[in-house]
Amino acid sequence: MLFSARERFFLEDSFLDGFRGRQPEWGPLGYFTFKRTYARVVDGAAQRTEEYWETIRRVVEGCYTIQLNHCRSLKLPWNPQKAQRSAQEMFRLMWGFKFLPPGRGLWMMGTDYIYERGSAALNNCAFVSTDQIEFTFSEPFCFLMDMSMLGVGVAFDTLGAGKVTVVKPETGAFAYLVEDSKEGWVDLVRCLLESYAGKGKRPEHIDFSHVRPMGSPIRTFGGIAPGPGPLMECVENIDKVLTPRMGAAITSSDITDLMNVIGKCVVSGGVRRTAELALGSADDADYLKLKDPELHPERMMAWRWASNNSIAASVGMDYAAVGQQTAKNGEPGYFWLDNARAYGRLKDGVTYADAKVSGTNPCAEQSLESYEICNLVETFPSLHGSYEEYERTLKFAYLYAKTVTLVPTHNERTNAIMLRNRRIGLSQSGIIESFERHGRRAHFQWCDKGYAYICKQDRIYSQWLCIPESIKKTSVKPSGTVSLLPGVTPGIHYPHSEFYYRTVRIDKTSPLVEPIRKAGHRIEESVYGDNTLVVYFPVKQKHFHRSKRDVSLWEQVENVAQMQHYWADNQVSATITFDAEEAQDLPHILELYEPRLKSISFLPLKDHNYAQAPYQEITEEMYVHAAARIKPLDFGNLKTDEAQDLYCDGDKCSLPVQEAELEVVPQEEFAFSFPSEAVADGGDGGNGNGGAAVSSGLEKPQAKSSHA
Repeated sequence: MLFSARERFFLEDSFLDGFRGRQPEWGPLGYFTFKRTYARVVDGAAQRTEEYWETIRRVVEGCYTIQLNHCRSLKLPWNPQKAQRSAQEMFRLMWGFKFLPPGRGLWMMGTDYIYERGSAALNNCAFVSTDQIEFTFSEPFCFLMDMSMLGVGVAFDTLGAGKVTVVKPETGAFAYLVEDSKEGWVDLVRCLLESYAGKGKRPEHIDFSHVRPMGSPIRTFGGIAPGPGPLMECVENIDKVLTPRMGAAITSSDITDLMNVIGKCVVSGGVRRTAELALGSADDADYLKLKDPELHPERMMAWRWASNNSIAASVGMDYAAVGQQTAKNGEPGYFWLDNARAYGRLKDGVTYADAKVSGTNPCAEQSLESYEICNLVETFPSLHGSYEEYERTLKFAYLYAKTVTLVPTHNERTNAIMLRNRRIGLSQSGIIESFERHGRRAHFQWCDKGYAYICKQDRIYSQWLCIPESIKKTSVKPSGTVSLLPGVTPGIHYPHSEFYYRTVRIDKTSPLVEPIRKAGHRIEESVYGDNTLVVYFPVKQKHFHRSKRDVSLWEQVENVAQMQHYWADNQVSATITFDAEEAQDLPHILELYEPRLKSISFLPLKDHNYAQAPYQEITEEMYVHAAARIKPLDFGNLKTDEAQDLYCDGDKCSLPVQEAELEVVPQEEFAFSFPSEAVADGGDGGNGNGGAAVSSGLEKPQAKSSHA
């Protein structure tokens, strides 16, 4: 038990009675997305999953249970009546979609798993440096594997290049029995990697017989076991990477390959998705060519699709070559490490309050030290009528995020950083909608005043809880499924169009099919013969003014710079779209904006003719006709939790999943294709640090998970 929850907090039944049997004001895909992604199976009702009021009850009661036990353990003041009033207000704000925890919070907060296994599963993302691999060669790779198996997205750097000589492993006269657990998989990888560093022996035989067979349930964390196959393939791929390198110093390519091999194993190994970002040097020609399909077609198809590759940019560098490469295919993305260390919000000037930063997370909205993890929470300013209303929301969004930092993880090295920094990320979605509803100037004023208010709340609550103030507190994450619940645009991204079909791909055998059909939604057979159906959700974009095709590259970058100035003391995750005529401007933009940014990525817009694409522009008449046929969804007592959102909460920063779970993505939404058995996410969520930019040469379009 990592966190003692001896006392449990409960919302009053009389309060909950006002929400039983009711539904909130869902976005067009909201209820479907919630039931498919976040509704857990109700105890004692194996065939029923939670309704929304039950989910947020679990989340709120979990949040206040953590606070209660923290105060009890330190003998701090706790007022039950005040806590009840506070918890009820948090519930109402979540019910009204004023703010929401990340997808991970909706899925895991309030479960016994958090108290027993720690808070890692509540955190979105992490970063690990390879700078010290000469001391513990396997540790960064094992950290990535361990956190990824909990669904935490992990970014890494390549600073360990040249620091370890790969040796021929010495074989020991012993068999290695793989334990049937997350820890067992990680320990095997550790054993193999250390043998290639000359710090241990390779087992003569690896026994996988104790690993539960494919299809078995994973009871503690959820999901279905894949059997030993992915781990066996991981062992083979590690050998493929390191055996040819024996006698030579490890390179940035080797490091990236090993991380990608592990990422592929994790995605195939029970957790639906995770995320990886590689952070290399702009001067490393081999690193920049890792995804060149002409140079490395076999490795690209095998595992190099598994990370988005970015560079650690520096102010004053020459952007000509890398800018031209980005203009062609969207990679690399850019992260200015010195800016992340020197600045919080750009408005506040140089402080070096976060001088130990060594990287960023896979979606690039959080500054992070090596082995640090981060938790995020999402607010929706476009759904507020006044700043005063939004300020009240910020208090409770902050309180949720700060509460997560009270629970240690299972990793002692991570705890030493997390408990000192207490880093959080209060984010915004629907930013473009807020520009249209409140005005751009008013939105930035909200950001400026809101940031000061958050800092004030952090001083008050940190003193009450007797913990450090958070080193940084705000960011803009790309969002994804969470923004679908209220139906707002994700993060800082522009909408697809005013009226469009949003298609979602589901398995033919899914229990969701019949309720969706009865509700009047258009359903088609997949044109790709993959045993799936395509559901069409008609969408009218709120507060619409312009689509992403109507906004210049320069204006999009300026939006990011302004949010970095007024709001984000961490970073703004944004994938900036551009057309062919604007591509030549990229090196100039990078040079002009380098003092005002911490991270950014780009994605070329391209026309497509894909059938059943996820975003399909339609006329107002078509929308009205389709919407008139739609009736409320009724999932009754169906077990609907098919697609847990266990990862970094952005779309394109997620690793791919198996094709049976995927939906087609047009080329304009994603800059590259993956092999058919492992294809990637796309969509307006963006990843904030570039897509893995190659084409695999497949004629079939790439695909994405039904996350959004």
